[in-house]
Amino acid sequence: MMPEQAIEYSLSAEDPVLPPPDARRPGRRPAPLTPREEEVAVLVSRGFTNRQIASELFISEHTVATHITKILKRLALGSRSRLSAWVAERGLPPSE
Repeated sequence: MMPEQAIEYSLSAEDPVLPPPDARRPGRRPAPLTPREEEVAVLVSRGFTNRQIASELFISEHTVATHITKILKRLALGSRSRLSAWVAERGLPPSE
């Protein structure tokens, strides 16, 4: 695709993609994080490094980094410390 075509395509007035019907039902808000992302968020809030989180959850450090990136993006947070504050505000249960 040529740059001009890409610009035209991105600026075209197409119908927005709607979320699945379950997410659009009144009174039902999708959970902001998956259960695994919540586990990672809680461990971040406890001051764990990516390596420590990986060891605790039996996943790779790369997977931990991916989870943290997705969490920060989904919650529109800029740092691990802001994520820690988010966890504290919601009173998420500590990971054991």
